[in-house]
Amino acid sequence: MKSVKLTASALAIAAVAATAASARDQVQSAGSSTVLPYATIVAEAFGENFDFPTPVVESGGSGAGRKKLCEGVGENTIDIANSSSRISQSDIDLCAQNGVTEIMEVRFGYDGIVFASDIDGPSFAFTPADWFQALAAQVVVDGQVVANPNSNWSDVNAELPDQEILAFIPGTKHGTREVFDTKVLVAGCEESGAYEAFVAANNGDEDAAEEACMTVRTDGVSVDIDGDYTETLARIDANPNAIGVFGLSFYQNNTDKLKVATMNGVEPSVESVASGEYPVSRPLYFYVKKAHIGVIPGLQEYIDFFVSDDMAGPEGPLAAYGLVPDPELAATQEMVANGTPMGPLN
Repeated sequence: MKSVKLTASALAIAAVAATAASARDQVQSAGSSTVLPYATIVAEAFGENFDFPTPVVESGGSGAGRKKLCEGVGENTIDIANSSSRISQSDIDLCAQNGVTEIMEVRFGYDGIVFASDIDGPSFAFTPADWFQALAAQVVVDGQVVANPNSNWSDVNAELPDQEILAFIPGTKHGTREVFDTKVLVAGCEESGAYEAFVAANNGDEDAAEEACMTVRTDGVSVDIDGDYTETLARIDANPNAIGVFGLSFYQNNTDKLKVATMNGVEPSVESVASGEYPVSRPLYFYVKKAHIGVIPGLQEYIDFFVSDDMAGPEGPLAAYGLVPDPELAATQEMVANGTPMGPLN
C-alpha cells in the first residue's frame, strides 16, 4: 500500500484519535451569539444535503469562542470560532503558543447594531454623543470632568423623550460590546468634546482618555447582558422604559415587539448597512483551524457551503434571516477554496 505522509498537526489529531473509542466525525464550532443563528441555519442545511453529520454549533461569546479555538490542535478541540468582532493579536499569540499556527479568517457578511425599545413606547432619534452622555461614568459639565449626573434621556438631549435612562448593553465578552464601545461610546465621547477633556485630565495620555470614554456607569443605569439577545428582549418585556442593544437581524425578526431608533438620522436596514450609510455596523466572521482541514470529515465541505451563493448570497437563507451580504463574497469563496490562512493583522 502506498505510504501516506502526515503533517505534524495531522499526527497530533491522529494520536488523540488512537486513544479514543472512535474518532470525531462531526464539525464543531463555538462563539458569537450573533453568528449563532446563521451558523445553525448553515449546519442544519449541511446535515440535510451532505453525507456528513450535522455540525455542532455552540454559543458562549466571540472572545470565548476564539479562546477555545486557540486551546490547541486535536479532535478534542473545536474546528471553528464564530465571531462578531475581528480576532485580536492576543488571540493569535495564544493560538501560536498552543500550536495553532495557521488560521483562516472568513468574513461572510455584515450586521448592524441597533437600539430598540418596547413597541408601544416613544420613538428615539439618537446620536453616539447621546449614548455617551447617558452611559459614561464621567462626563464634562461646564468644562469640568464630573460623575455623570444625567437621569433622563431629556437631560442628555432636550429633543429626546423625558424618560428615565435604563440601557441593556452587551456584556464585555460579546463581540457586539467591542463595536458598541468603539463606534458608539468612543465616537460619542469625541463628538461631545469629552475626549479632549479626558486627555487633558490624564496628562496627555490618549489611551487613558479612550478608556475613560468606554467606562460605563455602575449605578444601575447601564446593565451588562451576558446572555444572548433573547435575554435582552426579556429584560425589555419586564422594563418597558428600557433601551436595548441588538443585532439588526434579531430586531428584524422581532418587529412585533420592538421599535428601532435612528442613529444620526438613519434608520437601520439591510440597505443602509450595505451602503455604509448606517454608522453602527460590523463584519461577521468565522475562524477556521487549518490543521483540522482534511482531518475532521466534512470541515472543508462545510466552510465551502457556508460561504456559497446558495447560503450567504443575496438570495440565500442567511440574507432572508437578516444578514447583509458581503459584496466581496466571491473573493472569500476563492480564499476558502484555496485554504489561504490569514496574514498579520492590519
